[in-house]
Amino acid sequence: MTQLIAYADRLGGSLAGLHRLLTGPLAGLFDGVHILPYFTPYDGADAGFDPVDHTSVDPRLGSWDDVRALAGDIGVMTDVIVNHVSADSAEFRDVLERGQASPAARMFLTYADVFPQGATEEQLATIFRPRPGLPFTPYDWGGTRRLVWTTFTPQQVDLDLRDAAGRAYLERVLTTLADAGVSMIRLDAAGYAMKTAGTSCFLTEDTYAFLDELVARAHELGMTALVEVHAGHEVQQRIAAAVDLVYDFALPPLLLHGLSTGDAEPLRRWLDIRPTNCVTVLDTHDGIGVMDVRGLITDDQLHDLVESIHRNTHGESRQATGWAASNVDLYQVNATYPAALADDEAYLVARAIQLFVPGIPQVYYVGLLAGGDDMERLAATGVGREINRHAYTDEEITAALERPVVRRLLDLLRLRAEHPAFNGEFSLGGEGSRLELTWRSEEGWVRLEADLADRTYVVSADSDR
Repeated sequence: MTQLIAYADRLGGSLAGLHRLLTGPLAGLFDGVHILPYFTPYDGADAGFDPVDHTSVDPRLGSWDDVRALAGDIGVMTDVIVNHVSADSAEFRDVLERGQASPAARMFLTYADVFPQGATEEQLATIFRPRPGLPFTPYDWGGTRRLVWTTFTPQQVDLDLRDAAGRAYLERVLTTLADAGVSMIRLDAAGYAMKTAGTSCFLTEDTYAFLDELVARAHELGMTALVEVHAGHEVQQRIAAAVDLVYDFALPPLLLHGLSTGDAEPLRRWLDIRPTNCVTVLDTHDGIGVMDVRGLITDDQLHDLVESIHRNTHGESRQATGWAASNVDLYQVNATYPAALADDEAYLVARAIQLFVPGIPQVYYVGLLAGGDDMERLAATGVGREINRHAYTDEEITAALERPVVRRLLDLLRLRAEHPAFNGEFSLGGEGSRLELTWRSEEGWVRLEADLADRTYVVSADSDR
């Protein structure tokens, strides 16, 4: 199985346009597609991850019938934004107007819900947040000033998922997606869903218990669940034991490290111990995660890795990362993956390894087309992650699909989709800067030999396919 990750408005222009691409120029390459948020509105303060209405398709992109039609041809993954909704949602606006008299008042989390007796400085300092500062925003709550929990931005208000109102909201979202034929859900920001006083409020024991319940409900509705969490590799291993699928966020920076230094040992060690129920990525709609490799490479190596990205992008990633841009992330560098490597051959080596590593490979639409940093979008929005969210015209897609680097990537994708050995057993070999990844089944074998120092790869198989 191989999946595409794409915004419907930025690859094809709509749900129907994305469908045409997947059954036309990209036919046979992907078994599934992760469509990034297409809810109302898809272009909010956080590119759809702040839904005003999580149960409606933005009419500018299409309808639930378009989702069902696509799901009839290819597996569809959809985001469930677990932690929050937009401050412009009808429910939250009603709370702001009517306060505790609103039926939705218990749906949202406040400071007092977690700290009814107040919090100590130590308790507040313990809270983990992926942005600078504390996760509270003052709102006029029906005439009373309240501190509302806002983990990400003031426009994204957190749900109280201990309360029946918050749980009922998520149930409506899940059943809507299942009715539309969605077969896989990505639990966005799930690690922040449960806040417990005296803890970091991130991936607590209460969070794990909540995830167990949420995944079980997804199974009842016929959907599998992928959990999105940026954390150290030990945490990913624990999460993997509790859910259907977890991202291998360590793979992208380990490949960047290996291809910039020729050192394959950290990657080799990770491939020996990583979970098997992984979704592999090199790039996504977010930045390139770096905290996920702590403990796999040294802090000095991590610093050198980040500096190599800034150097390869001629400083573009530095302009889009951290304090240089809004939506500040503590754990990501913003750049396209091809730009981070600045070399087509190195990029193809990275993609080849991704496609041969056990798991479900997901290929981001900008990476599929070997796109560079979109500095115009960055300048227009001031949002760092927009550097890797180009909106492609039909003409740009056609031209990109003819580029030699893209055509070679499509060949790799076609091999991954068609060769039966990928349904068999995997083995890892090689030494020094060389990796040898082999798949064998009763129907044949296929092997990738990659050299991170030379930035070369060779694919061999029992037959031409």
